[in-house]
Amino acid sequence: MNHKLKHTVLIVDDDVDDRESIRDAFLENRHHHDYTFLTSGEHLIQHLAGSQAQEQPSLILLDLNMPGKDGREILKELKKDKVYQPIPIVVLTTSSSEKDRDVSYELGANCFITKPNSYSELVEITDSIARLWCHG
Repeated sequence: MNHKLKHTVLIVDDDVDDRESIRDAFLENRHHHDYTFLTSGEHLIQHLAGSQAQEQPSLILLDLNMPGKDGREILKELKKDKVYQPIPIVVLTTSSSEKDRDVSYELGANCFITKPNSYSELVEITDSIARLWCHG
């Protein structure tokens, strides 16, 4: 029997509806991984610091615009730490600004995606994300 590896996906977004929609979109495509909601950059840093090396997430979905430390600051912090550098980070944000995209890539984001307007588009996007980063 073939058991797929279960991945841990951290969804970091201050908007409760966005967090739930993102998770639901993954599940719609039968990507049954462990989804953890974090409401801020600070919570992400605390969560990662409290995890063992073997418990690091497979993927972080990071919103840029959050109160406190925003996504840009978090990206910068994680990508300069050797422990967290290997974790793929997908920026999933309402921003469609070229400047935000460029800065995200400069800071080490693996991908920059503007949140779509429709749920069906979100389902397509999360399917692509899961196929790219949560395989095996």
